Amino acid sequence: METITITTEFIRLQDLMKLGSIAASGGEAKQLIQDGQVRVNGEICLQRGRKLRPGDVVTYLGRDYTAAYAP
Repeated sequence: METITITTEFIRLQDLMKLGSIAASGGEAKQLIQDGQVRVNGEICLQRGRKLRPGDVVTYLGRDYTAAYAP
């Protein structure tokens, strides 16, 4: 599982995808989410603005990503 460090209380799904280089741009992230290719905590998520907090797991192409607060 790859950990993506955040400095805020939460991060929106499409922003996590951009920050973690899962998607090259916000437009690409939006398309991947709307196409049903992204899962959050095991369920397909179609909400690009979904708020993610540490502990939430994003899955794309069989790889898992999670957010963690900066130390």
